[in-house]
Amino acid sequence: MDELVEAFIKDMKLTAGINRQRVIQAWNAVSGAERYTVDVYVKAKVMYCTIGSSMVRNQLYFQKDFILQGINEYLKNDELFTWDWDANGDCVKVLVLR
Repeated sequence: MDELVEAFIKDMKLTAGINRQRVIQAWNAVSGAERYTVDVYVKAKVMYCTIGSSMVRNQLYFQKDFILQGINEYLKNDELFTWDWDANGDCVKVLVLR
């Protein structure tokens, strides 16, 4: 059944949309800043997060390494996230807080 679901997702070209939702979910779960997050997107292994509160952004800035590690671990354990690269590498290398 798992193989059928993966094949369906690839055939219907849904991987980009599902991956985007999984990355947002990983950010919300690891950072705890869902309430203050305005936008999240990943481009070329760089995660850009727009935060609506300068105080929360400052607190997150000091936790960047912990958050990056947590997001990558979360995505590695996520069965719906589709790796388009070597699974041993990280999905997100840099976190940019705006």
